[in-house]
Amino acid sequence: MNVDHDYVHKNKSVKGFGSYGDIMIRDRKMYVAPTPFALTIGTEGHITLILPAGYSADERLVHRGDLIRIESDQFVVGYRFDLRTNDLEAETVPNPGADTKHEFLAYRPRSEPGPVVNLDEQ
Repeated sequence: MNVDHDYVHKNKSVKGFGSYGDIMIRDRKMYVAPTPFALTIGTEGHITLILPAGYSADERLVHRGDLIRIESDQFVVGYRFDLRTNDLEAETVPNPGADTKHEFLAYRPRSEPGPVVNLDEQ
């Protein structure tokens, strides 16, 4: 349930760390994104397919919820990490798509419709 498909991840490194300057620091990014099940209510323990609005759903599926996600005001475009203080600071820029709504639909098998699916507003 993310609309950004353009970013290409690359691991980088810098040499020269440590008392003798022979230690390499690797920048291995770890992205921790919530799963759709963490973003929604009514999906736990139920087979659920979430698709962008406009996708055709198979007739064996039943519509169980409308989900709208709104793009944030800012993008993180970089960060700075200070090895002396262990401070991590994000660099942000305005998101040109801020407040853009993206619609998704939740579906379940007809044989197991379960509860209505909603976004968890927390």
